[in-house]
Parts: sequence; structure tokens; C-alpha cells
Amino acid sequence: MSAAPVRKRVAVLISGRGSNMQSLVHAAAAADYPAEIVGVFSNRADAGGLAFAAEHGIPTAVRSHRDFNTRADFDAEIEAVLEGWGAEIVCLAGFMRILSEGFVERWRGRMLNIHPSLLPAFKGLDPHGQALAAGVTEHGCTVHWVIPALDDGPAILAARVPVLPDDTADTLAARVLVEEHKLYPEALARVARGEAWLD
Repeated sequence: MSAAPVRKRVAVLISGRGSNMQSLVHAAAAADYPAEIVGVFSNRADAGGLAFAAEHGIPTAVRSHRDFNTRADFDAEIEAVLEGWGAEIVCLAGFMRILSEGFVERWRGRMLNIHPSLLPAFKGLDPHGQALAAGVTEHGCTVHWVIPALDDGPAILAARVPVLPDDTADTLAARVLVEEHKLYPEALARVARGEAWLD
């Protein structure tokens, strides 16, 4: 009988409810999923996703960026936490801090983010409002590699959602979120299996 394949060790960074983190945890519960979630880090002690992680037996860590003099100092602390968990891949899931270039470069090709638009369209904040203002007929979400430029790394996977005539930013966001919860686990699985990589 062959040994079970070694699963990639993944840490997830959140700042809020962590619904995409939850989708990754649910996916990783499957025996044949190629990654395991080994820790959840937040810069906010009140992040709702921390309780979910703890309930599922996943180690958590909280460090407030306000306790550090510089972004580099804060990122060094994140690095120490990730090292303690033996993380091999980092997934950003609603982590509302811009990471330093040095940190991003250290995790180059091993850090993913999900953004609720079809990148390169509508980077940054309020992508759903941006999409409605632009009058597009199609919107969606993208899992991409993290590089120093914000929301600018090469796409790994994307999912498309039609924009309906009566959509508001909230209704559009809700439909995109359904796709996000399917897309992120699939993208992480591809990376963990070595089927996607950053050139």
C-alpha cells in the first residue's frame, strides 16, 4: 500500500470574517486535497475568521500592525509566525494590509491572492462599484500570484459572472463571492500539485 502523498503546508492571512479562508479549510478537509491549512494569521483580534479556524483545530495568531514601527518590522513578525508553522504557501484572503516588497519577494511564487474582479480590470478598493460605474456586462474574480505591485500579479484562475441590469454593488458582490469560494480552492490545488507556477 503506497503512502499518502505529502500535502503542501498553507497559511492563510485574513483581516475579517475570512469566508475565502473557510472555503479553503472545507476543501482541505478532503483526504485527496493536495494542501492542508496549518495556520491562520490576522492583523485584527476581532476578525471573525479566527473563531472559525480555532473551531476547526487550526492554529491562529494575531499581531496588530499598530504595535510595530514600520511595515518591514510587522512583516518580519508575520514571517516568524509563518516559519513557526512550517508554511510553504501563503494565501491572502481579505488581508487588508499592503505587504512590504521584501516580504513579497521572499514568498515569490508561493503567495496567492483572490481579488473580486477580472484582473487587470478594477484593481484596489470597491471593484464591484467600479464595474457598475464602467457599465461592463461581465465581472468576476481572479486568483493571482502576489508580486510587489498591488493586484498586478499573473492570474492563476478566473471566474466570470454576468452583470445584471438591476445589479447593485451588493448583489453583484454576493454573486461573485459564490464563485470566489469555488475558485480559490481550485487555484490552490493547482499550485500545490505543481500544475501552476510563476515564471
